[in-house]
Formats: sequence, structure tokens, C-alpha cells
Amino acid sequence: MNSLWHGFADMGAVERDGAFVVARGEGAYIYDEADNRYLDATAGLWFTNVGHGRGEIADAVAAQLRRIAHYSNFGDFTEPATQELAERLSALAPVPGSKIFFTSGGSDSVDTAAKLARRYWHELGRPDKTIVVGRRLAYHGMHVAGTALAGIAPNREGYGELMADARTVEWDDAKSLLALIEEIGAERIAAFFCEPILGAGGIYLPPDGYLAEVRRICRDNDILFVADEVVTGFGRIGGSWFASSRFDLQPDLMTTAKGLTSGYVPMGAVFIAPHIAEPFFAGGVWWRHGYTYGGHAGAAAAALANLDILERENLLDESARLEATLHAKLAPLAEHPRVAEVRSGLGAVAAIQLVDPAEGLPLVKTLRTHGISGRAAGQGAMQISPSFVMTDAQVDELVEGFTRALG
Repeated sequence: MNSLWHGFADMGAVERDGAFVVARGEGAYIYDEADNRYLDATAGLWFTNVGHGRGEIADAVAAQLRRIAHYSNFGDFTEPATQELAERLSALAPVPGSKIFFTSGGSDSVDTAAKLARRYWHELGRPDKTIVVGRRLAYHGMHVAGTALAGIAPNREGYGELMADARTVEWDDAKSLLALIEEIGAERIAAFFCEPILGAGGIYLPPDGYLAEVRRICRDNDILFVADEVVTGFGRIGGSWFASSRFDLQPDLMTTAKGLTSGYVPMGAVFIAPHIAEPFFAGGVWWRHGYTYGGHAGAAAAALANLDILERENLLDESARLEATLHAKLAPLAEHPRVAEVRSGLGAVAAIQLVDPAEGLPLVKTLRTHGISGRAAGQGAMQISPSFVMTDAQVDELVEGFTRALG
């Protein structure tokens, strides 16, 4: 009997076959209960940017918990670590002077941004701007707004209408966004949500010029541009803290989580450009929104230690190295008869797209027999999103494992 209900799982299969129990991690590797070693191809779920087993982060959290674990960030309450982290993140923000609103994770961050976008237009006397727009194949977490926004149809099935004011456009065609604006009117659209790289939907890279074009369309039509950087943030884009910095997107709102703490404890943050924050900071306006554990002091300590490691070990540069190495060394797999294409070349991410999507989940288990812990995303896309500490030799090990698993 298995009492744990796993996320995104066929629980009948888990009951029958048992769970894959990850007992510990070290660097780019994880180990099961029998101490078998696996190269972690996905950095957990996109998040272990600095690698597993970093005692420095654990020590920072323990020290903070001994002082005070958390109190609250409601009203005028806060803790020193939370304040320090907010200032440090603001200094890294793609838009100078950004305010930081802390959440408990990526899904929280997306719903926060959706609510704030609508409330912002209300404060500006434009309450009809309520529609939020996402893209086909996009993933924006699993809260109500994020599920409605996302373009992964199976994730929306069986719930009825989650959010009436959500629309979806094509993921790779800026003209699709223009067509929606012409159809319903810019005066009704609050925000456009955009993953710089589509993650859980299958690891799709943006077409050349796409990000700049949709950013321009939003600016021209008075629609807020929300960069969903839960996956790409904190170095995964390669060489920059954020895709919004690398591509000069100047987002009105930017959602983050995962790499903020490298997954050592749950935490997210929404970066809010000064002009969006201004109506609420002018005085007299309450935004009645927040989370019990938003800005958690222990999580803030983890994030500060994580940022220290990223900076001290130049891991943003290492992410750029992985961008090039993955692109070069995974390319030959595109010739395999079971592989439709390899998507890579932007950030420390890649996808090995299988010809038959049904082979994805079985291949995850086959990879384990070859010492690789992997994941299937989208429709048969094998996700690769390693920790930034993965060496080029370990990339060779990764490619060899995939080659053997494919047969």
C-alpha cells in the first residue's frame, strides 16, 4: 500500500511497480535507496542549478531557523534575511528598481502576476482589461489561473471552465497574438504571459525574433508583458541571470521560483517593474493578496546562499558552457531512427524528441538501467536540463546513456 499520492502520475502503475526513491544527491548525481548512482539529467524538476548536496545552503538555513524560522510579511512585518534578499534580487532585475513580491513557488508566482495585472488596470481606471493570454504548449503552473492560461489541453481536462477570462494563442507566431487583439480588442486584455523557452510543454525554443516581436506588440497595445522565468531564471538561460536580460525584454512582471533556491527549499518571487508598483506604493491602496510563507526567512537564507554559490563559482558562465556542449554533443542523436529531432542551442536545456510519444515514459525507466535519471515532457520530448556543475565529461556520460537506452 502506497499512501503517497504522486503528482502527474498513473497511481495504478505506481501501486503496481513501486516508486523510484531518491535517497541522496551529490553534485550532478543522485542515488537510490540501494546506493545505485544516476546522472541527474533534469536537475530535479529544472531547479537544482548549483547541484545536489550543498552543505553551505543547509548550514545557512539551519542558522536562520535557530534565530527565527519565519514570522510573516503581512502588514509591516518582515525579517532581515527577507529584506536582504529582496534588495539583492532587485539589483539583479532586468528592469532597474523592480519591487519583489515573495511566494511559495512558481504556481503561486503565476497566479500572483495574473491577479496583479488585473488589479493594476483597475487602479488605473480601466477595469475592463481582465483577459489574460497564454500560448499553446505553454506551462504556467497548476493553480487555477496558471492551468487556465497554459496551453496544455490534458492539464485542463475534467475541471470545467477554470477561468473565463483566459485565452490561448499559437506558441511560435506573433501574428496569432495580433489576431486575438484585433478580435477582442486591446482594451479588454490585461496581460500576455510568455515563457522564453517553453518548458513542460516540450522544451521548444523561441523562433528568431519572436520574443522581441511579441514584446513590441504588447507595448504598442498597452498590454502587460509577463515573462514566466520559473524555468529560465537564475542562470538557466545561459550566461545571464534571466532570459529577460539576455533578450532585453523589459518585462512589466516576471515570475520566478526553482533556481531561486536551487530547490533546496520552496520559494518563488515576482519581479514587479516600478511603474506597475507605483499605484500601490503611492499610499492608501491595499493589495489584499499574500501567502503565509511568502518571504519565508529560512527560504530567504537558502536563496542568499544559493546566489552566493552561483556568483562565486561563475555558474552563469558554466550554464553558457553547457548550452554549447549540449548543442554539440546531442546533435548526433537526431540521426537515430527513434528520434524525430533534437532541440537545443539556447540555455542549459535540450529536448530529444521521440518519433513515437508513447515511448517517452518507458524510456525513462530504461534510462535508469543505464545510470541516467530522466523525464519525458510534452509529447515524447526527453527533457535535459542539468545542474550547472555538470562537466563536459558528464555530458558525454549522459549522451552515452541515452544512446544505449535508445538501442
